[in-house]
Amino acid sequence: MMIEAFDNFWSIYSNLVLSLGTNALLALSIYLTLSCGMLAMANAAFMGIGAYTASILTMNYGWPFPAVLAVGMAAPALVALVIGGPTLRLSGVYLAMATLAFGEVVRLVIIRAESLTGGALGLNGIPQETQWYHVLGALVLVLFVLARLRRSKIGRAFEAIKEDETAAGLMGIDVNGHKMLAFALGAAIAGLAGTLNAHLTFFIGPQEFGFDRGVEILTMTILGGINSLFGPVLGAFIITLLPELLRGLRDYRAVANGLILVLIVLFLPKGLWNPAWLRRLPGMRSKGVAP
Repeated sequence: MMIEAFDNFWSIYSNLVLSLGTNALLALSIYLTLSCGMLAMANAAFMGIGAYTASILTMNYGWPFPAVLAVGMAAPALVALVIGGPTLRLSGVYLAMATLAFGEVVRLVIIRAESLTGGALGLNGIPQETQWYHVLGALVLVLFVLARLRRSKIGRAFEAIKEDETAAGLMGIDVNGHKMLAFALGAAIAGLAGTLNAHLTFFIGPQEFGFDRGVEILTMTILGGINSLFGPVLGAFIITLLPELLRGLRDYRAVANGLILVLIVLFLPKGLWNPAWLRRLPGMRSKGVAP
């Protein structure tokens, strides 16, 4: 009976459950740049580059899935290295505007390259290669790598750059090099999420990788908080599940969704997963909460 119930649940909600994992990867991709003090908004574009590159290789050339996963990560990382030189000299809102403009360029290129990408109609009939263990394995691996990175010399350099870029440079830290590393790694993770998502949903279109998706990715991370790796994952889960949980509100679902987010930002500006206030919860003082 339990097996049958699980099969019924999985047949209905499998895409939603796996979307939790791919969205968590996207939130972690922008966590990297935020942890280095950069408000870069190109992650949706990097996701699209990875998704389209991998899908074209699968559909047109019959590449095996492990190979397209690797290329789906490498392609956006390479693009990040190319555009990072002039772009990462900017900071704050100017960096956000430049990376948003890059995302719009990517979207227009996808639409114009109709013979290869399907144009505005997108690519349909992508083989469903993504399985639950692909998403779970990717998420666990990324969390492990980022946890090790955070405790390493590179992670400490990221933190120093975020706190004071000038002081970090005077301490001998290669500011530009570390920024480029964070930007490229974030692009690779976004490309991985795009590849997994494309081979899960059968279809991708340019509208999926525009401004709205970029803001959604940023919202996931800010909502969960960037003081811990668990924050972006928590934020991704909430943003993914909210539309389903509020489905009964129908026409008012978007209003309720926005209201919840506004309340969280007002009363928990550092995000939901904030070790400072989590330690005050009953039972947490003695155990402690890992940052």
